[in-house]
Amino acid sequence: MSDPSATPPAPRNRWLWPTAAGLVILGLAAAGGGYLLQQRQQAHGLATQLQQQVGALEQSLQALRADQRANARALQDAASGNRLLRDEVLGLSQRNALLEQNVARLSADSRQNLLALRQDEAEVVLGQALQRLEYGHDLDGARRLYAQAGTLLQDLEGPGLLDLRQALLQEERTLQALGEDPRLAQSRALDDVLKTLLTMQHQSAASTPEQLQWWQRLLSPLVEIHPSDASVLLADAQRVHALDALQLEAGLARAALERGDQQGWARALQRINDWVVRLWPASPARQRQQQALEQMRQAPLSLNTAELGSTLRQMRQLRHGSTAQ
Repeated sequence: MSDPSATPPAPRNRWLWPTAAGLVILGLAAAGGGYLLQQRQQAHGLATQLQQQVGALEQSLQALRADQRANARALQDAASGNRLLRDEVLGLSQRNALLEQNVARLSADSRQNLLALRQDEAEVVLGQALQRLEYGHDLDGARRLYAQAGTLLQDLEGPGLLDLRQALLQEERTLQALGEDPRLAQSRALDDVLKTLLTMQHQSAASTPEQLQWWQRLLSPLVEIHPSDASVLLADAQRVHALDALQLEAGLARAALERGDQQGWARALQRINDWVVRLWPASPARQRQQQALEQMRQAPLSLNTAELGSTLRQMRQLRHGSTAQ
């Protein structure tokens, strides 16, 4: 049989484990509730953060959409600007093409106008050269004017200009072949004859008094003798007036020479020859001077310009032909 004192009290041990289990369950429940509350709070915080992030994302999307719309408008504006620029570039290219055409047309017109201007200048210069030859007998001036006309035509190109330059070159050679102006040559020849005659006059005057008779020397201051024959020599008292008349006839001859008056030149030389016969006795020297006067009287004063003027006629025909076109 067992000892009753060794048996534990039954009621105390019977409620201890259930109580402990309940406390453990309560602790677990409290811990689980706290954990759930913490998790709920964390979930609430996360939800709040998510809402804030979503709101920020929505704001960012709205900003992006606004930027997209702005970019779309900018792209549209840029496309419109590009179309305008393309249209302007096309317009500028067309304008440049038109300007090039106008410049080419103006350059062609200006070149043609320059050609016409140079031809007109050369025509005026050649006309002046022919007038100098015809009216002024200025051979050197005509040569200078022909050279100037050649300078005006040498750089021009066009139909008919080669023929003009060839004709102008032929006329320049003709002018060079004419040599010296006959009026200058005749003027020098007249001066040489007068200088020689005046030298002969001094020699004759030195020998005349010894050849006169004593009564002629005595009566020469008192009586003026006018011989009826034009070939009779004049006395000393009349030689001074005769020499003055000779110088006067020489001046008239020079005036006729300047005018190109062939008849007036010939008449003045004939009168000079008449005074030579009356002033100087017959001698080989006087005969040589008379022959020189006769050659001068027969020599032409004008130049032979029949071969000149062909270039001017061709230029006028060319100008009239271009005007008719």
